[in-house]
Amino acid sequence: MTVYAFWNNKGGTGKTSLCFQSICFYANEHPDERILAIDVCPQANLSELFLGGLANDGSAKLLARQGEMPRATIGGYFQQRLPSPYSPPSFSPMDFVTKPSQYNQSVPENIDLVCGDPLLELQANAISTLANNQIPGTNAWLSVIDWVRDLLEPIKDQYDTIFVDCNPSFSIYTQIALSVVDRLILPVMADDSSRRAIQNAFSLVYGLKLPSDIYATYAFATRLREAGRELPQVHAIAKNRLTQYMGPASAYAAVLRSIDDDVSKLLRSNPEIFTFANHADGVVDIRDFQTTGVVAFARGCPLYALQSGRLDVMGHRVAVNEEYRQNCVAAMRDLTSML
Repeated sequence: MTVYAFWNNKGGTGKTSLCFQSICFYANEHPDERILAIDVCPQANLSELFLGGLANDGSAKLLARQGEMPRATIGGYFQQRLPSPYSPPSFSPMDFVTKPSQYNQSVPENIDLVCGDPLLELQANAISTLANNQIPGTNAWLSVIDWVRDLLEPIKDQYDTIFVDCNPSFSIYTQIALSVVDRLILPVMADDSSRRAIQNAFSLVYGLKLPSDIYATYAFATRLREAGRELPQVHAIAKNRLTQYMGPASAYAAVLRSIDDDVSKLLRSNPEIFTFANHADGVVDIRDFQTTGVVAFARGCPLYALQSGRLDVMGHRVAVNEEYRQNCVAAMRDLTSML
């Protein structure tokens, strides 16, 4: 079983949209595999996409799952862990699993979903407090960090591949998610804030270039390694939402070259944090999906299943160009071929 995560400390990089499309493409291309998607984001946008998108009441369907007893979300599971933070209580993992194809016929049937939940933000302070308690004979931090691991342990044999959509932060619930991940997909965009964000990502996850040894003592990487756990490895860097005007002399291209330079340096200095040895093997370019993407996400529809022509979206007729759609499909196949 391999666990992938889509994460960047910066919002707006298209992380969730790439995650949704990647899961659908991968599941469609591997029909004999069982796939689990875990939405560890309080915005729960991935869940809304899987449940039908804006145009097909994805939000209302998600709200209904949040109203189940127990609450059928990652937040519902965390709610059960709050009274029992250091050892798993008796629970059924499948209480928190949703079959999205029952709500949205556009997605493959071999995908299961643990829905996201805005409760995560409310729970974060309590979870952090529990993780920082000093308890003789108990590693409180590790016990809390293992919450998703505990959720997966009883059902790990049921799934071949797991995908995690993480919040654009490094809050405690993001750390809980990343601690179970094998391979990390980092989406970036052609702006300088993306360049800084990817540098921050390497500092946060791997403890690189911290300003002081004081921070290193409490770093995520340090504490996981001390517990004998493996860190996730960077598996792909997705240059997302590239435009047709991004020529070699553009400012956009200059930023992307800077990102390439940063990654190449890290490949030489810290090769152990990557699954690839050559820069070209770990980077994929993804052209901006434009209107095609807007329609696909409004409908909660994988790009390969989207029809071209004039389509109804929330009472408006919107044109999807077939050539553009095919370009989008090709870009996603480039990414999922790396999984």
